[in-house]
Amino acid sequence: MDSIKKILIVDDHQMFIDGLKSILLKQKDFNVCAEALDGESALAIIRNSKPDIVITDISMPGMSGIDLTRIIKSESPEIKVIVVSMHNDSNVISDILMAEAEGYILKNTGKNELIEALTKVSNNGTYYSNAVISTMIKHVKKDKEIHEEVKILTEREFEVLKLIAEEYSSEQIADKLFISKRTVDSHRANILSKLNIKTLAGLIKYAIHNNIIV
Repeated sequence: MDSIKKILIVDDHQMFIDGLKSILLKQKDFNVCAEALDGESALAIIRNSKPDIVITDISMPGMSGIDLTRIIKSESPEIKVIVVSMHNDSNVISDILMAEAEGYILKNTGKNELIEALTKVSNNGTYYSNAVISTMIKHVKKDKEIHEEVKILTEREFEVLKLIAEEYSSEQIADKLFISKRTVDSHRANILSKLNIKTLAGLIKYAIHNNIIV
């Protein structure tokens, strides 16, 4: 990371905010610049100070974390969003994917996974925890046909798409397929272009809903 990332924490429980702040206080790459107890207050802060990353809960008084994410992505798509929630329900996860948050981890996760999520998202990646991905996979209809547009991908592009959706990094994909990282990045760009998808979160959403992850 080139610079310290400014983080806004949004949660209606002050104790949870304080817990996150105590963890992040020890991280040199991240700085908690603000906190908010509800979505409306968070939006005012975001419009004023433009944090790099927003960590938000889903269930809050008034505006939900899902609605907050949608507004952030509409107004300031460059701001990254990580949802930290107790919900591991496929419908809720699907809503977060549709809102195109870059990350989703559960509140019972450890601090190491939180830092991993922040690091990946800070480097323009995505991070959906294994438990979250597993929940979505279990609820995908096994008889769902892959959309016709996926068939325009080459066999290699399809392999890369599947590995991206399974949270492999470009370096890991390169090692697994015995190709260069530059080639992986080229395949990734082609996949996004062919499927008319703009973000990696959108790509994961697409892969799950089209039964590409099995």
